[in-house]
Amino acid sequence: MKRFILISITLFTVPIFGQQIITLDKCYDLVEKNYPIAKQTNLIKEKSTYEIAALNKAKLPSINLNAQATYQSDVIGLPTPMPGVEPINKDQYRAILDVNQLIYNGGIIDANAKFKEAQMLTQQQQVAVNLYQLKSRINFSYMMILLWQDQRELLIDKQNTIKTKINEVQSGVKNGAILPSSEQVLEAELLKLEQALTENRFLRIKEIQNLASLTASSIEENAIFERPNTNISEKGVRPETKFFELQQAQIEASERIISKNNLPKLNAFGQAGFGNPGLNMLDNSFQDFYMVGLKLNWNVFDWNKSKAEKQALAIAKDIVTTEKETFETNNQMLLNELQSEISKIDALIKTDTQIIQLREKVVQSSDSQLRNGVITSSDYVIELNHLFDAKTNQKVHQTQLELAKINYQTSKGIN
Repeated sequence: MKRFILISITLFTVPIFGQQIITLDKCYDLVEKNYPIAKQTNLIKEKSTYEIAALNKAKLPSINLNAQATYQSDVIGLPTPMPGVEPINKDQYRAILDVNQLIYNGGIIDANAKFKEAQMLTQQQQVAVNLYQLKSRINFSYMMILLWQDQRELLIDKQNTIKTKINEVQSGVKNGAILPSSEQVLEAELLKLEQALTENRFLRIKEIQNLASLTASSIEENAIFERPNTNISEKGVRPETKFFELQQAQIEASERIISKNNLPKLNAFGQAGFGNPGLNMLDNSFQDFYMVGLKLNWNVFDWNKSKAEKQALAIAKDIVTTEKETFETNNQMLLNELQSEISKIDALIKTDTQIIQLREKVVQSSDSQLRNGVITSSDYVIELNHLFDAKTNQKVHQTQLELAKINYQTSKGIN
């Protein structure tokens, strides 16, 4: 709610030091910086940094302190008593400090760290894909703002024409050449134009608010929106393409982890303690003790578990490949549709120009006929509306053409 109020205040504020200039590329940049999901890029990196740091802690020695006190119902004893040998106490006490140091584990820690890095890059690229998909929404809002801007210019031009015609009709009414109702018809048309301008203004404000929300920025109502470059280039790379490549790299990192799981692992360990009894079970007293050594673990046979896991990853690779092929197929279909749309609108605009030229001649003739009292102002307004509709259709088609070209660039991965 506070955000909406802030945007509304900005929209109705006239800047003191000139108008704000907005470009489509600037809107793209603002989305990549300000849209909520954009924050995930740095968050994912921070998360990965902590995870890798936690993995590397396994290279440091582990230290554990254990203590226990027990009472046993029975203890080890000799069949016959021996001089100088006391029976073991049933209550026993022990405190032990264990230290373990990894010496070799086949590089599995580093492999896991590489996997985390690959996972981070994949997740960051997913964010880039999501942000890129917002471009189509930005394209639509941006071009709609330009369309309402063009329509406003046509409405003002028509409004000026009607005002001029009212002055001429008033003179004719005074001279008795034109009926008073003709002036009233034009006055009513002028009121309709005021309504259209009001509606146009709020439709433009709505799209500006949508664009402001997408870019998380303030945009003034009287901001200047520059027309984007619609030159189509064949060069471009969609972020989805890189995303699929990073997915494959992540799977390969998982394969390296599996390959290292069954390698031998060597650890050095040390143990120091104090207890009753100590290592000498026949010495029934409190004593300190220690022990050092090496420990080797090697899973010689895992019942083809690694093989099955690698086969599953191979299938995962195939799934990613099919997803990439599906995306490329669907995207190419979209590009073909947009190319067809561009060709169609190009043809419509050529016809629009011819229609406008003919309508302008009709309005010129109607203007002369109205001044001479041959037709009524209602007849004149009808022809003027036809001309306005023709010009509006041309502006709509021009905007549709620009939007189709921009969407083609977006789908191609150019911008």
